[in-house]
Amino acid sequence: MPDNKVMPISTDTTDWNSFGRASASQKWRRQSAAMGNDMTRAIVAAAQVRSGMRVLDIACGTGEPAISIAELLAGSGDVVGLDISPAPLKIAAERAIQRSLSNVTFQQADAHHLPFADNTFDRITSRLGVMFFSELPRALSEMRRVLKPAGRAILLVWGPMDQPYFQTTIGTVLRMLPNAVMPESGRKMFVLAENGTLTQALRQAVFSQVKEELVTVPWTWLGTPEEVWEYFQDVAVPFASFLQSIPAEGRPEIDAAVLKAISQYYDGTSIKLTATVNIAVAVK
Repeated sequence: MPDNKVMPISTDTTDWNSFGRASASQKWRRQSAAMGNDMTRAIVAAAQVRSGMRVLDIACGTGEPAISIAELLAGSGDVVGLDISPAPLKIAAERAIQRSLSNVTFQQADAHHLPFADNTFDRITSRLGVMFFSELPRALSEMRRVLKPAGRAILLVWGPMDQPYFQTTIGTVLRMLPNAVMPESGRKMFVLAENGTLTQALRQAVFSQVKEELVTVPWTWLGTPEEVWEYFQDVAVPFASFLQSIPAEGRPEIDAAVLKAISQYYDGTSIKLTATVNIAVAVK
């Protein structure tokens, strides 16, 4: 086991605009899309979009669920994908062009200061984004402002850390370095994990008819344990500074432990994990 006296420093230097993240998004594009398919389907189903609707997808990253919603609308309506980071938005725009979608656009903006008039959208979606907002009450207030009367916000966040994807990766690292401290940015991933926490925040933002459900969906990686571990290190921005600060002499043993943990779910062609998420639906 690595020397417990030498441990990663807990720093919170989250860089959502990193070149490495954008490059990784391109590198792992096919596998990442397949892994997130069921999660995307879950939030799209909860949104219950109909022909002609205007939809805002906040923290859309490389384009989901904005692209899936635009496809579902079949050329009608209007979908806007918004993210604070420009690099993934370029990938999202390319994906939309490849699918010949004319009813979706992407733009850079801050969720705390939405650049839209009051009562603009029928639906607002956000997949794996809202737990990272620095001022959640303000962001939720902005969502409510730009929703039309009786419009709905559909928000999907990570459930508890105690699930296979995290326990086999960052969880294994933390167990190997018991004196290490989870970075604050990593803790934020699970700040809305407890069922009811997001409901309370939405009610405080004056949303009504709030419903929240803990859902477990397939989370399958089409490839090897080595690939999924490399992918996690490439794209898990909240843990990036922590992982990068692991002493070089401790890496081989940690890597071996992580790969062993992931291999429990490997069937020779894919890694069949599951993802547990909270999905909240609220009405203006």
